[in-house]
Amino acid sequence: MRFKRFIVCIALSASPWCGSAEYVEPATLSDDNGSYDESYGETGVEGYTSSYQFEDSLTLQNSLWDRVRDGFNMPDIDSSYTNKHEQWYASRPDYVSRMLERSKKYLYHIVVEVEKRGMPTEIALLPMIESGFNPKALSTSKASGIWQFIPSTGKDFGLKQNYWKDSRKDVTAATQAALNYLQKLYTMFGAWDLALAAYNAGEGTIARAIERNERLGLPTDYQHLSLPDETRNYVPKLQAIKNIIFRPEQYGLTLNEIPNRPYFTTVQAPNKIDAKLAAELAGITLEEFSALNPSFTRPVLITENSYQKLLLPTWAASNFTQNLNAYNRPLSNWHSYQPKRGERLGVIASKFDISIYELSATNNLKPNRNLIVQRPLLVPASVESAGLTKPIDVAAMAKLSVEVPVEKESSSEPTTFSHKVKAGETLSTLAKRYGISSQQIMQQNHLKSKKLAAGQVLQLQKQESHASKSSKGNSGKSHYSKTSVKSGAKKAGSHSKHSASSSDSAKKSTTSHHKKSQSSKH
Repeated sequence: MRFKRFIVCIALSASPWCGSAEYVEPATLSDDNGSYDESYGETGVEGYTSSYQFEDSLTLQNSLWDRVRDGFNMPDIDSSYTNKHEQWYASRPDYVSRMLERSKKYLYHIVVEVEKRGMPTEIALLPMIESGFNPKALSTSKASGIWQFIPSTGKDFGLKQNYWKDSRKDVTAATQAALNYLQKLYTMFGAWDLALAAYNAGEGTIARAIERNERLGLPTDYQHLSLPDETRNYVPKLQAIKNIIFRPEQYGLTLNEIPNRPYFTTVQAPNKIDAKLAAELAGITLEEFSALNPSFTRPVLITENSYQKLLLPTWAASNFTQNLNAYNRPLSNWHSYQPKRGERLGVIASKFDISIYELSATNNLKPNRNLIVQRPLLVPASVESAGLTKPIDVAAMAKLSVEVPVEKESSSEPTTFSHKVKAGETLSTLAKRYGISSQQIMQQNHLKSKKLAAGQVLQLQKQESHASKSSKGNSGKSHYSKTSVKSGAKKAGSHSKHSASSSDSAKKSTTSHHKKSQSSKH
């Protein structure tokens, strides 16, 4: 056995009701069917206990990077794209440092899960190109979390999304889902580079590209397929990250050291507790708490079940359970308020002595003082507001629509492309089409006039975030780039959902990839 497990149990209470804190597999983090107590003034529940289960590597490695390097097993890709991405990362040491610093919290867990499945450890580095390990990364195509699942694919793989929680951001649950999906794709296509391409562009896109090459008598490996530009860059980008991790000094970079041991563990918590209070009981900052529990979308963590599980740094778990057992005040300071007909947001904010900005952010609304609100709102609970509010109806509010603002990593990678001006096209039409301003087009092409001539070739540059890429189309799982291939096939559906193809052969290829692909020789 490569790993040795041991358990240290700390009994904190003799109550019949007992909670625990343990390092567990994501699959065990399921909700129970317990009851929910929605009364205000809920006090600390005695009887929470902690037990710790750590995984102790029997290898001689103290560094997680050594463990990752030992598990590299994917064939290297010799591509001009790889060099481009190596240079991009090498020229941005601050970006790389931030990304690696964020990865400290999650990488050990992902490496362990990857190793359990016998997958190459290059897969554990995939969140670096998906999200820069930013758990709150959200693309304009609404791909979310470190693995960048779009809503529909997240639901396909059991990641719940509602008013209270978005499990696509749940580090353990999303990792489980992503690895399940990647294994499915590997079974379909028989090669990890093709599986990764399908993770980016969708099964249908890769299946059609393979089928086209087969018809033409061309090789059907990744580098010979006609793929969308983003997908052609996708595997080389991972290769660039792999090369940097293998020999960082060659690129003038230094890897932030990551110990070869768990960063976080799980604790059981009451079914309703404020995020701020949970962080205080654990003795950590709210920022640290949110980084480990990014799936919770409200200031109050709440569930219909009898308890919920949280992630905390391993050293903070005992602090949390001990302090929770000793806590005898309300665990939540939030209630539900149903606005009166025609009542405006500014009036409601004044009524509950809360700023318009905090009230808006809490309820995902625009901070417009004159906005008329008709749906239930989360508001601060107090003795003064006792007659105006009521306990939170978890199930009812879970059905409310959720509008989440896009959060992107500040560092971004430019995408350069050319455009040949057609008759009648103007700077404003091009700016709208490509999502850049007319002034940027003029600056990038050193234009002195806004007039364009038919046949004129412009070089356009668009910033594309490493942490939260966005693109048009919905063929892939996360970033969503266009997936039409030269044969004229339509875009594939998201992840495991497929759209009908414009040709019978493409349709057959897409459908066959619900099982193992019959069109692929791999």
